[in-house]
Amino acid sequence: MSGVALHRRTARPARPARPSVSAVSAPACPETQDAVLAELCAALFASLPRSDQRRRGEAYVRGLLGTQGRKSIRNIAALTGGQAAEQSLHHFISSSTWDWIPVRRALAHYLTRVSPPHAWVVRPMVIPKAGDNSVGVDRRFCPAVGQVLNAQEAVGVWAASAERSTPVNWRLHLSDAWLEDGLRRSQAAIPDSVRPETLGECTVEAYAGMMRDWGLPLRPLVLDARDMDAPAALLRLRACGVPAMARVSHSLRLTVSGQAVPGRGAEALPAHQILGAARDMRRPVMWRDHGPSRVVRTSLIAAVRVGLPALRTAAVPGPARRRELLLLGVGENGRRWPAELWLTDLVNVPPAALVRLGKLLDRVDRDFTEIADEVGIRDFAGRAFSGWHRHVTLASAAHAVAALAGRPEEERLRLGCVS
Repeated sequence: MSGVALHRRTARPARPARPSVSAVSAPACPETQDAVLAELCAALFASLPRSDQRRRGEAYVRGLLGTQGRKSIRNIAALTGGQAAEQSLHHFISSSTWDWIPVRRALAHYLTRVSPPHAWVVRPMVIPKAGDNSVGVDRRFCPAVGQVLNAQEAVGVWAASAERSTPVNWRLHLSDAWLEDGLRRSQAAIPDSVRPETLGECTVEAYAGMMRDWGLPLRPLVLDARDMDAPAALLRLRACGVPAMARVSHSLRLTVSGQAVPGRGAEALPAHQILGAARDMRRPVMWRDHGPSRVVRTSLIAAVRVGLPALRTAAVPGPARRRELLLLGVGENGRRWPAELWLTDLVNVPPAALVRLGKLLDRVDRDFTEIADEVGIRDFAGRAFSGWHRHVTLASAAHAVAALAGRPEEERLRLGCVS
């Protein structure tokens, strides 16, 4: 993977003070966010054995929602109780023994009950860092900015619908340099069970791990696989029985099934070439924008049944390798065709429904910027592996409160709120 390397390590730019999420996102009824916070925290922290842990968990979530600027433990404590609170919150996040997995599981079940997801969406998260002490920090290429950054990298699994999305699980992607360095591994208290994996393997396991053990409803998985081995990821998901839809690169080579595209033989071709030959198969579909305007838009789509060429993933069962996939091209009149390429095993789902599924990536991107970053999902500055996981777990809870409390205007009116 290539990019323009930075010549010196740069710190993450300091964010200016900003209004709290409660001020930005709160609905017209001021008690709504408090009500959501109380109900959600009661569900999330039931697994914590001590009442003081439950109180600190709620205080931390409340601090993430109300603190302006960077959501450091010191800034959160300043809002909730000063130096004594800082010491107790620091211990609660970095040194306590509470397990974050049951809290995430409770969050996922709460959301499937009150805001059922249409799909699970996997989204990577890059966290720029100035130094190299935070767990997992390494030199990484960041496609979003086209540069090599000094950063942590993680994968989040989001419960997503057209109305809102919330992260429910996280997996930190650790490089071989970290996992093979005994001293750094010991200092960050990285568990022995954490082993080297590719970004694609990290992505699949972030989702498959929670689906194996959490008892959640099966929904399609949507992901952007342009920067990973997309066929291998899809085949691993298929072997787990997971229906998936992945955005793929234009250069991905596939074989065309049958004679759907005239003149195409059995050789593997780049995906953009296959869809270019299928230009005359394009049809218009309408979909509703996930943004605030909720306007109806029209896209042109074409779909071709394809297969995967010879694979390096011998561990995937033969029947899973041989099943057909659908290559979907999406574009607009007068613009480059195709603008987007998607690969899915949902071969019998109507193309319009597939377009709507793909747009959930945009929903998650928007909510990451407008909510997750605002509640400090990337603000943890500690060294410990467990501290990072506890912080992003509680930041996910704060995100859920902000997303659920920020209801559409019509629902606020139905509840009797005054705008």
